[in-house]
Amino acid sequence: MYEEAVELAKRRGFFWPSFSIYGGFAGLYDYGPLGVLLKDNIVRIWKEEYLNDGAIFLDSPNVTPEPVFRASGHLARFSDLAAECEHCKNKFKLETVLEFNKIKNVPATLNDAEDLVRESDLKCPVCGSIIKKVYDFNLMYRVTGDYYLRPETAQGIFVNFKLLANYNRGKLPMIVGQHGKGFRNEISPRQSLIRLREFNQCETEVFLDPEDLEFGKLYDFKKITIRPNTGEELHISVKEAYEMGVISSQAFAYFVLKTQIILEKMGISNERLRFRQHDPDERAHYAADSWDAEGLIDSDWFEIVGIANRTDFDLKNHEGSSGEQMRININGRDVMPYVIEPSYGIDRILLTLISQSMDKRDGKNLLRLPYYMAPYHIAVFPLMKKDNLREKAEEVYSSLKNIDSYVLYDEAGTIGKRYARQDEIGTPYCITVDYQTLEDNTVTLRNRDTSDQERIKIEDLLRDGYIKNLMDNRLKL
Repeated sequence: MYEEAVELAKRRGFFWPSFSIYGGFAGLYDYGPLGVLLKDNIVRIWKEEYLNDGAIFLDSPNVTPEPVFRASGHLARFSDLAAECEHCKNKFKLETVLEFNKIKNVPATLNDAEDLVRESDLKCPVCGSIIKKVYDFNLMYRVTGDYYLRPETAQGIFVNFKLLANYNRGKLPMIVGQHGKGFRNEISPRQSLIRLREFNQCETEVFLDPEDLEFGKLYDFKKITIRPNTGEELHISVKEAYEMGVISSQAFAYFVLKTQIILEKMGISNERLRFRQHDPDERAHYAADSWDAEGLIDSDWFEIVGIANRTDFDLKNHEGSSGEQMRININGRDVMPYVIEPSYGIDRILLTLISQSMDKRDGKNLLRLPYYMAPYHIAVFPLMKKDNLREKAEEVYSSLKNIDSYVLYDEAGTIGKRYARQDEIGTPYCITVDYQTLEDNTVTLRNRDTSDQERIKIEDLLRDGYIKNLMDNRLKL
């Protein structure tokens, strides 16, 4: 479904390569009219769900001065092992070259990588020549002088910790969320929205008392596939994983469960979702433990949310670097909070959602997005553009727009083509104004998923709460 999803996205206006009139540039994509609305819905679900847990929010700059990243460890350790073919000049992540050469173990250090290259004949995935050059590749973009584009939104939250804690009246736990752009100098951007140079993140930093690593209530939700780094694959609930000791703390388990609930609410299939724990040598430099929520597209799993236990790494480093006291007083104790970070990759979630929602009916595309996630809720058509049908349809459209902004009007092509067009972009309902409408003031209401049609009076359609009920009746978690 991946190739079909990308083709549909480009053709229908969800997303497409940036600067296409100049041939496009790898790792940069524009969101089209439908993609903007779908992305907004994904961010809205994330924000509302964390508001329910008492989150506060921040918006900090994309451009960040060097001292911040020196303290956070990004200048020294935010890099990938890279390989370059001296024959065809292509550059790769080393793990891509190893995967092509069917080597499973990825070196942890540059010295180990150099030893591996000397001992093995690693073939270039493009031209087949032997690769001899490996090196560390820093993933950050330097803007000018001592300023960088941020590779994550998290540091803006950490450097503002004292201000945020004062705003929050010094209480722990404290949840701070930020939605914004991150930038990474990817070695080999690829697979449309999977590996981008500029990407959308929704990061949440949960500040906790290290002596009280609990939050909220765990309960038995649907079972899910969990893959701890010990190798086995378990089909259990998050609560069971915590009780078995697979997940280290109750708070960490809560935010794994929270991620599961949010992703399902966005429309990611529970059957095509899993949580995988990082191996120790795979974790980011700041993480004591990390799990990825991975979505399945075709036969491949992709990280869509990363959940990390950052302990007090960031706050402690910023305190030492800036001289600013990052501890807060909790019941007479000076506490350096621990941090659990669920980080949502919005672009990957959007691509996964489109891919998993794609279906076929009578050989035509059908996008089964959850109704409340669809870019548009209703499309209004005149059966024909004559005999006052257009005027009546425009009247119905205008009236609906006063109730729900996510309504569109379409009169191009046959009625069958218009239905197919709306099915393909995921619009839940279509309303057709026909000749019977002129007689009895009723319209045809068509359901996207079933193709069922019913006659409904326009006055009922415009009644308070009717459109909301159409959407909410499909809200099943």
